[in-house]
Amino acid sequence: MTEIDGVLAGKSQSAGVERVVSSPLPTVYGDFEAVGYLDRTRGDEQVALVYGDIRGARGEGILTRLHSECLTGDAFGSRHCECGPQLTTALREIATEGRGVLIYLRGHEGRGIGLLAKLQAMKLQSEGLDTVEANLALGLPVDARDYGVGADILHDLGVRSVRLMSNNPRKREALVRNGIRVDAQVPLLIPPCDDNITYLRTKRERLDHDLPHLDAVVGHRV
Repeated sequence: MTEIDGVLAGKSQSAGVERVVSSPLPTVYGDFEAVGYLDRTRGDEQVALVYGDIRGARGEGILTRLHSECLTGDAFGSRHCECGPQLTTALREIATEGRGVLIYLRGHEGRGIGLLAKLQAMKLQSEGLDTVEANLALGLPVDARDYGVGADILHDLGVRSVRLMSNNPRKREALVRNGIRVDAQVPLLIPPCDDNITYLRTKRERLDHDLPHLDAVVGHRV
């Protein structure tokens, strides 16, 4: 891991975010730099994990993951979703690439409805509703996430274009809308299990996620 031509040193402001601190972060996946930001609009604390010299590539074609916070999947290993394996796979892929960025988007729990509401929605799913129906039954948005802060962070880091690790077309659209070119969308396909196949199929059928690997799985309802 090398410092990015001083871009990580000190504080800065870019649109709606303020870079507060940068610190080395050795992990089991490799040695990252953790860059801490304050979202000046929402007040959320955000972090970008930067690997390698992204400025050496003129900030173009940078392998990037915008990862929505998911306590149950990321920390507790929930099999209800694929978030935990997506996080670890993205970090491994970035380290293998030799440079890249993972932005961990806090405030995105449960597609933006919050932890307690997400748990309520999960309870409704265990009773037969799908993930879309559960949010609506609670009187909440299907997806309340805003990826603009991710684009602001990329701008601050000097990233001009990305190869985006995502199956969600809305992430690509949000980055382009906020001035980040998406050179390619890189699939992040995690093998499904009995506990999440219905959830994943709902994401494909009702939320437009690109999940072609689910076609090979039979014996479960949509």
